[in-house]
Amino acid sequence: MILGKGLIANALKKIDTDDYLFFASGVSNSLETRSTEFEREFSLLKSSIENHPDCQLVYFSTLSINDQSKQDSPYVLHKLQLEDYIKNNTCSYSILRIGNIVGNGGNPNTLFNFLKAQISQENTFTIHQRARRLLLDIDDVSKFLRIHCKDLNNQTVNFAYPYYFDLKEIVQALENKMQKKANYLEADEGDFYKIHFDETANNFFTGIDADEYLKILAEKYI
Repeated sequence: MILGKGLIANALKKIDTDDYLFFASGVSNSLETRSTEFEREFSLLKSSIENHPDCQLVYFSTLSINDQSKQDSPYVLHKLQLEDYIKNNTCSYSILRIGNIVGNGGNPNTLFNFLKAQISQENTFTIHQRARRLLLDIDDVSKFLRIHCKDLNNQTVNFAYPYYFDLKEIVQALENKMQKKANYLEADEGDFYKIHFDETANNFFTGIDADEYLKILAEKYI
């Protein structure tokens, strides 16, 4: 069973089964601050667990939990609260902490969607030179879960392509695909946080290097 109608929910349709409760309905904007939005997701999560006690719950969290600069953000605190609730109130769960999702459509503020819009509209934007991003093809979410979901019972897994992409690398890939030059300024700002990826996540991406993965993302979604 799938809860949600967004990018992740749509990607899960090909692996949907009554044995799992895929909770893909929640706050997707990391800049969200309205308590009503957080309460809505929490309430839906509680009722979903109560109504489907025999299903393995699969919850989608965020790698931003590992970002020390965001430890006090309402979004991260909310995600941590829900993770704790799941661990203490379900018999069977999998928590997938995911990176920057790349796919067709979805939130216009996601990294790829934002950069694509800026380049297309010939806007000038600023790149933080020290920033890095962990990317994840939306199709890899369902592929990974199809293989490993049963093995990840009562586990929390960090999942993204295990390479820290420089923003200029990403912009260049989009420029090449769009055949259009980006207008950007560079600022000596930004940071990134190190993530531990376990063997399961690392092995999933074996055989594809970072340049190739980025090129595939640009070819598929730009």
